[in-house]
Amino acid sequence: MRQTTLLKPAEVKKEWYIVDASGMTLGRLATKVATVLRGKHKPTYTPNVDCGDYVIIVNASQITYSGDQEEKKFYYQHSMYPGGLRTRSIGLMKREYPVELVEKAVHGMLPHNKLGDRMRTHLFVYEGNEHPHQAQKPMELK
Repeated sequence: MRQTTLLKPAEVKKEWYIVDASGMTLGRLATKVATVLRGKHKPTYTPNVDCGDYVIIVNASQITYSGDQEEKKFYYQHSMYPGGLRTRSIGLMKREYPVELVEKAVHGMLPHNKLGDRMRTHLFVYEGNEHPHQAQKPMELK
């Protein structure tokens, strides 16, 4: 008879992956990265344990998106004060805040609880091609 194997946090082995985002679509990149951050790509996936890996995304400023989202898609943030709604289009986000654009896309696909907060700290996004994580020897994520 088979038995379900549940990982304990001490048994998790984390790896480092690097993704070149140049020319990739934002949503497709975010789903693949969120899957790796959660650990769903591993056969030992356990929902209540942070068994995901570390992900480095480079060239965030060269990411693309499909359709006419530049004028129609907006990101909203409210300060909870009257008149405190800030609206930014995806075109403005790509030009001025490409790192935040990719982080928001990936964060929206992770759980919104304490476990998801821990997973979010394993994502590193950089606007250019350089990153300070050479010592971890990241592998290319296909």
